[in-house]
Amino acid sequence: MKLFDVYPLFDVNIVKGKGCHVWDDQGNEYLDLYGGHAVISIGHAHPHYVKAISEQVGTLGFYSNSVINKLQQELADRLGELSGYDDYQLFLINSGAEANENALKLASFYNGRKRVLSVCKAFHGRTSLAVEVTNNPSIVAPINDNGHVTFIPMNDIDAFKSELMKGDVCAVIVEGIQGVGGIQVPDKQFLQTLSKLCSDTDTVLILDEIQSGYGRSGKFFAHQYAGIRPDIITVAKGIGNGFPMGAVLISPKFWPTYGQLGTTFGGNHLACAAAIAVLEVMKEEHLVENAREVGSFLIDKLQTLQQQYSEKIKEVRGCGLMIGIEFKEPIKELRKKLLFEKHIFTGVSGSNVIRLLPPLCLSEDEANCFLTEFKSLL
Repeated sequence: MKLFDVYPLFDVNIVKGKGCHVWDDQGNEYLDLYGGHAVISIGHAHPHYVKAISEQVGTLGFYSNSVINKLQQELADRLGELSGYDDYQLFLINSGAEANENALKLASFYNGRKRVLSVCKAFHGRTSLAVEVTNNPSIVAPINDNGHVTFIPMNDIDAFKSELMKGDVCAVIVEGIQGVGGIQVPDKQFLQTLSKLCSDTDTVLILDEIQSGYGRSGKFFAHQYAGIRPDIITVAKGIGNGFPMGAVLISPKFWPTYGQLGTTFGGNHLACAAAIAVLEVMKEEHLVENAREVGSFLIDKLQTLQQQYSEKIKEVRGCGLMIGIEFKEPIKELRKKLLFEKHIFTGVSGSNVIRLLPPLCLSEDEANCFLTEFKSLL
């Protein structure tokens, strides 16, 4: 049987990882500034994480959500404490797309409306509702194109206000920082005004923090720079450090009803053990603070390089360890050289933006290593 071929693949077989480094089956070592697409939050093969999931799977890996699982409440307590959302409710599922599916469904149950406002260049997943609010027609199948979504440019608060004042909008969904869209950071004032408009019109504000959350921006959630509290927050990726997991943080104004939401695998014992270990390491090793400090250092150095090589680099933007380097020309060959000549993994947004999403434990020395090799290619 062949694999269903949906991804273009680099000819590299990664077999081992530790911290911010990975090794292929030929023994070559790479600096990982991609983090498996922002998934690796505390670093590869962290000893505490490995111990926690090994012990859990040796005891009980799974039982259904028809019985009490005390690990779920422990995870909720720790997440509430570290994120500052201890008064919210937690619904555990398996992925980011599933988190957004449930967030949109919950919003529609809440106010009985159907229409959604999303942001141009948004990416929220590939499943039914998630892909409908994703601004990429090439991945929206006809069955998903139901006419429920209006896309509005980021930071265009007048356009959002015009639509919201019609009174028929179920939800607004926006990323804390756009990832696939090219590392676009919403203005603080835009988010603040949007939050008030949603409150005034009884519209549910959903913050998709799947890529930008869990400390990546230098705060636990990127939207916290704007000082707002959304109605719903969706998370995944870094929550499990590689173990498939997602979650929805739900404000106290929502009341659960049996049967509206559900999941088979969500919040299972092994997933919760992984997620608890992640939060323990984040707190013990001050990884949110590290993301802010090393990220600021890296962005500052990259912006200096942009000034020196302005004929090639258009802009450097981002927050914490979520950084976009936009070039004036396609960067396909540059990424290949970074990988195969310099042994550095990076991500991409579109054809012109290099995307850096390293583990939150990235050190200043490792950042300097990247800067040296990156400059040599410029």
